[in-house]
Amino acid sequence: MLNWNALRTRIGAGAASAKARAVQGRDWIRRNDPVYAAVRRPGPAEWWAGGLTLFLIAVVLIFLAWFDWNRLRGPIGRWASAEYHRDIAIDGDLNVHLFSWTPSVRVQGLKIGGPDWARDRDTARIDTVEASVRLRRLLAGQVEMPLLRFTRPQVVLIAAEDGRKSWALNADHADDGQGMKLPVIQKLVITDGRLVFEERRRKMTLDAAVDAHEGADGDAGFLLQGEGTVNRSPLTLRIEGGPFVNIRRDRPYRFKARMAGAGSSLTATGAVTRPFDLGRFDATLTLEGRDLADLYLLTGLTLPNTPPYRLSGALKRNEAVWTFNDFDGRVGASDLSGDLRVQGGGRLRVEAELASRRLDIDDLAAVLGARTVTNARGTETEAPVAKGGKLLPDAPLQTERLRQMDGSLTYRAAAVKANELDVRAVNLGAELKDGILNLDPISFDFNRGALNGTARIDATQARPYSRVDLRLSGYPLESIVPARNGAPPLTGRALGRARLEGPGASVHQFAASSKGTISLVVPDGRMRAAFAELLGINASAGLLKLLSGDQSTAQIRCAVADFNVSGGTAAAKTLVIDTDVVLAQGGGSIDLGQETLNLRIDGESKKPRLLRVWAPITVQGPLTAPRVGVDVGAVASQGGLAGLLATVAAPVTALFAFVDPGLAEDANCGQLIAGAR
Repeated sequence: MLNWNALRTRIGAGAASAKARAVQGRDWIRRNDPVYAAVRRPGPAEWWAGGLTLFLIAVVLIFLAWFDWNRLRGPIGRWASAEYHRDIAIDGDLNVHLFSWTPSVRVQGLKIGGPDWARDRDTARIDTVEASVRLRRLLAGQVEMPLLRFTRPQVVLIAAEDGRKSWALNADHADDGQGMKLPVIQKLVITDGRLVFEERRRKMTLDAAVDAHEGADGDAGFLLQGEGTVNRSPLTLRIEGGPFVNIRRDRPYRFKARMAGAGSSLTATGAVTRPFDLGRFDATLTLEGRDLADLYLLTGLTLPNTPPYRLSGALKRNEAVWTFNDFDGRVGASDLSGDLRVQGGGRLRVEAELASRRLDIDDLAAVLGARTVTNARGTETEAPVAKGGKLLPDAPLQTERLRQMDGSLTYRAAAVKANELDVRAVNLGAELKDGILNLDPISFDFNRGALNGTARIDATQARPYSRVDLRLSGYPLESIVPARNGAPPLTGRALGRARLEGPGASVHQFAASSKGTISLVVPDGRMRAAFAELLGINASAGLLKLLSGDQSTAQIRCAVADFNVSGGTAAAKTLVIDTDVVLAQGGGSIDLGQETLNLRIDGESKKPRLLRVWAPITVQGPLTAPRVGVDVGAVASQGGLAGLLATVAAPVTALFAFVDPGLAEDANCGQLIAGAR
């Protein structure tokens, strides 16, 4: 157990020892310290020194009380001009009142010129500035201002294309993105203020009136309201807050803000969590407009092209970090939710995690540059098309925007609305670093099968260079060719791969100049027998089966289409369709730039056939509406042969020109499939 008596004895002994040492120290100072002796028993020298000190203090105080502070206007202006490398001057009176618990200063005619590259526009001209501080707070190392008043301030802020800012007095100090930290202001008054803002990179201008006043009327408070242009379209801005009456750091300062321009609008309602620390605030933000990419003009963030959108969520700023969390809304006919994080202070970095419960695939096509049209109800998006009715999107990639920030993106669509491609789910990932965009994964899940791949877009130059590697696995042929009379004409699974690279600012430009390989393989399947016969233009069997409504099928042993791509033209290396009744082989090309087909297929029957027309099948025209036909020149040649036989032999022998003995052999499917890359 603890011995309390012993503990009290030790504490008492320690206290006595400390008291004894204090007494010894005091006695030593009294005997040996000359300062103590002089204060205790001042002599003539000490009296003269003390009197002189008091006299000098009185002189200084009298001097400061009667001093004409206007004499310092020139020296202050010259020092500030040399320090900040711009013309700074006080053209009016300078009045300073020091002898108060709230010292104050009043400056008239304050001028702050622009930097070397913007000397024609003064950064600020203010008729009168009045400010006061609490002396006791100042002596404690804190700045608290009972009053800050500006009369007719005219401020011009210019951001150059290279990122320089005219309002940055210290050009060598990099912007850390943490926001302005202001002292506590108990009363802010701005009368007839005007703010002009010019952001040359985004072609943004704003001319706004600024007002702040106190009072009991409903108009008391802060208001900034102005108009301008952004990329030659109208721009409006309105920011309003409550009056600055007895504001404290531990009480949030409420505000409302709305900016509209470039087909977009941003509305925020929230509070500065610690007043006068503009680097921290919370708000509810609503974004809406015709295309998310247009927000670059208002925010400086590079976003993809989209159909019209409306999103709402929680916006928060914590110094250099901005977050837009738990947002939800619609983009086109799809829902979209997720979290967004923006790291400022130097090079921007954007991180986004996005998801859709149900995606309209047409909305995703807009991200690739296809044009979309929202219907009158604004709830659904029509199928996207490229300019001129082309299939491949032609909207150019804004490479200069990609070079201005880094970031990462994940996107998942749990379900997809019914679509012609039968896409059921989507999973996308992207990483942007120093102007190079890597897309990984690119994943589309179909009802059966999937498309997976990666892409790399190098946007470090004006014209980007891209590499794409896409793999198709198990895609059902019946999803490509729709069923007729309740039965699909083709069944089976398709495998494919496209490896392309080349320059181009849009998907269409990239395809038109690409090189690489494209292959499509059907290792096994079924085809309606009538169509199989017609691959060899077998009039006797094929036409009879079609006319009779025959639904029987023929086996597809294999189908292989392998193309080499150069300069945007895909030339057929292998084009084979092998069924159990016909072996069809072909050639030709696909112009990816013009988006046209020019293919020719020759069929050979594996069984004897009567009335077979020896004529190649042609597939020509645009990719969006190809035309399937017959080479009539070959038909004419076969008819000419029949006429010759009838002339030199007998009329019955003319039928020999239309007889096929059926000598075609099976293709080596294993070798063909292995050769397709």
